[in-house]
Amino acid sequence: MANLASTYRSQGRWEAAEELEVQVMETRKEKLGADHLYTLNGMADLASTYRNQGRWKEAEELDVQVMETRKEKLGADHPSTLNGMVNLASTWKTQGRDMEAIGLMVESAWLQEQVLGNSHTDFISSSNILADWEAEQRGPRKIE
Repeated sequence: MANLASTYRSQGRWEAAEELEVQVMETRKEKLGADHLYTLNGMADLASTYRNQGRWKEAEELDVQVMETRKEKLGADHPSTLNGMVNLASTWKTQGRDMEAIGLMVESAWLQEQVLGNSHTDFISSSNILADWEAEQRGPRKIE
């Protein structure tokens, strides 16, 4: 079911993806527990679908829950926790919460560099996103 939901997400079929993702998440909660890593992955998938639907508040609620539970279960510097931080920062950015988003992305990128190294794709991606966000905050530069 999770794979089919992922296929629907890839096709932009958000409602179909959401329907399956909710079922996957609820079943995993029931069978594995709310803090099981598979359950958290399902919640992260659903949050992604919500982001793609413009449902920022629902995405944020799931992003926070996923990030905090991963932090508790796996540690603050685990790659899955760091990925959750990036997702939450992106959700905040789309909500216009730029300073919070940049702050969380700074923290995430720094930890990614420490844990994964500066040649890892996750660090490079986060660094590029962060650079874009910071440039956007500064505004257009005048060319003289």
